[in-house]
Amino acid sequence: MEIERKWMVPGWPEGEKPERVLHMEQGYIALKPTVRIRREAEGDTARYVLCFKGPAGKDGLAREEIETEISPELFARLKQFIGLPLIEKEQRRYPLEGGLTLEVNRVDRGLPTEFFYAEVEFPTREAAVSWKAGKWENYLADDVTSQPGQSMAEYWQETRMADK
Repeated sequence: MEIERKWMVPGWPEGEKPERVLHMEQGYIALKPTVRIRREAEGDTARYVLCFKGPAGKDGLAREEIETEISPELFARLKQFIGLPLIEKEQRRYPLEGGLTLEVNRVDRGLPTEFFYAEVEFPTREAAVSWKAGKWENYLADDVTSQPGQSMAEYWQETRMADK
């Protein structure tokens, strides 16, 4: 089960140093249910993932998520099968109190559709609902967790499949 909150943000958080930086590319094989491939690279190390996601509840907080690692060869075959440019993301991770992590993403850098968003994953729904952003409150002012149309799958459909 994936339990997370999501915010639209104006850019990288000023004055903060990320703990990790990952470069990703991801694409979608299906949207309902979501079937996604993703390459996550940190330095010279890459991880390839096939992910299945169920529908989110009305509050947008939780949904079933199943991930499994795949080979680089299978990733390449699935990428070719998709036949569309994958979404490119840079993700910077910042430590939060209580062992949580703020993941800030820059999507499709340099394209007219470029944007930034942030997510925090939580161990329980209760933790997600009760979490206070503290020093991040102003940066995380635009909570879009429960707003329809805020998923990366929706972005994929709008930017990659509009002509299909």
